[in-house]
Amino acid sequence: MSGAARRAAGSGDGWHEEVPGPFSLPATTHSYLDRAATSLQEAMTAADVPTRYACAHVAALRAAAALLAARARPTAGRRRPQTNAWVLLAEVVPELAEWAGFFAAGAAKRAAAEAGSRRAVTEREADDLVRDADRFLGVVEQQLGLVPHVPLEQLSARAARVTA
Repeated sequence: MSGAARRAAGSGDGWHEEVPGPFSLPATTHSYLDRAATSLQEAMTAADVPTRYACAHVAALRAAAALLAARARPTAGRRRPQTNAWVLLAEVVPELAEWAGFFAAGAAKRAAAEAGSRRAVTEREADDLVRDADRFLGVVEQQLGLVPHVPLEQLSARAARVTA
């Protein structure tokens, strides 16, 4: 069923999907996007590996929250059991289910990193997650009808070409 048909018929899962234009986004969406960018910047500049990982994961979570703030609408009726953001994201924006599954799988590592475990994640995992969170933020911005920011990888490639 297409998104338009789902909106017309109602999804039946207790949530109604709307796709607003960039000028009709709620203030909470903009707030979450700003907070996601701040967390991503913290991740990029963190010297500590667990902090880098945790901040990158939080950046992705805040980006997901921005999209959910714009699209997820509870419908009247039965009360739905509590659901985490990644499960809800996969329901509300099915084309991002793979991203949701990826970040959901890293939640336990983030919790361990936030608890101070030095063995929770490797430097490579932290660096990879920073890049993935950066890409995901761009995907979310695009989903919201915004011009996506330039991902870190592209900026690095441009800088390398300029200095070469």
